[in-house]
Amino acid sequence: MIQALLRRPSGVAEATADALRALAVVGIVVAGIGWGPLSGFSLAVVAVAMTLPRLLGLRPSVDIVFGAVVLVAVWSSVLGIYVSTRWWDLPVHFLTNGLCAALLYIVLVQVEVLADADTLPRPMLTTAVVTTALGLGLGVVWEVFEWFGNNFLDPEIFVGYDDSIGDLVWGGAGALLAGCGMTYLTGPAPGDTALDLDPHTV
Repeated sequence: MIQALLRRPSGVAEATADALRALAVVGIVVAGIGWGPLSGFSLAVVAVAMTLPRLLGLRPSVDIVFGAVVLVAVWSSVLGIYVSTRWWDLPVHFLTNGLCAALLYIVLVQVEVLADADTLPRPMLTTAVVTTALGLGLGVVWEVFEWFGNNFLDPEIFVGYDDSIGDLVWGGAGALLAGCGMTYLTGPAPGDTALDLDPHTV
């Protein structure tokens, strides 16, 4: 996995994904100075998360989409867009939660916590169900974090029953879509060799 992260980018798409990661690293400093340590920490978490698609060997287009989505998500928080535009968090939850659930599913398959769905009788149904469950679980963890943040870190973090239910529903829907599209997420880009999900060869 480390070799996959450190190797030089191959092609424009991989270079674009790496540029987004570099942008996230720069954002740590910018957000920390301009909006405080908590914002800088948020960018740091996102910068680390953005290395996962490269580590997992996902196709560059998925890497780019994930990087762009999580950067938009975190900067929307830093800039207060979720507060000024209340509906904005719903599509962000849909995209972010779906992609994060898919990455978590792939990680759990690689470390042999979950069985590879391709070895089971109904692979698409399996990935859809499991990824949706993971997405809902991640959504609950996020809502708990928002509650914690509102009570102990920053009272401006918006929480509420309707907001939490809406976030969970949209996040779960995004995870369901990601589960149904897992073949694309884990498949090789045109012209690439097939992705090896064997944890012993990664």
